[in-house]
Amino acid sequence: MYMAKVVGSVVSTQKDKSLIGRKLMIVQAVDSQGKPARPEEVAVDSVGAGIGEYVLLVRGAGARKSNHSDKAINDVSDCAIVGIIDSFDK
Repeated sequence: MYMAKVVGSVVSTQKDKSLIGRKLMIVQAVDSQGKPARPEEVAVDSVGAGIGEYVLLVRGAGARKSNHSDKAINDVSDCAIVGIIDSFDK
């Protein structure tokens, strides 16, 4: 699991069937101080996160299972937002 900040959104009218109806967000991975940790990427939002919020990300099989679908094996997502961070305590 990774921490990230939502920095934007993506609109895609032509996409794989598994992405229809799902919100795509641009996320910037961050460290525990909120500083950028790697390049921006696109994540499927499964929790209703908004731009400017800090979130939890999962990648790979965890991202494909995050949509709670029995057909997750056909899901093409490789990165998903699965939580909204309330605070960083270190």
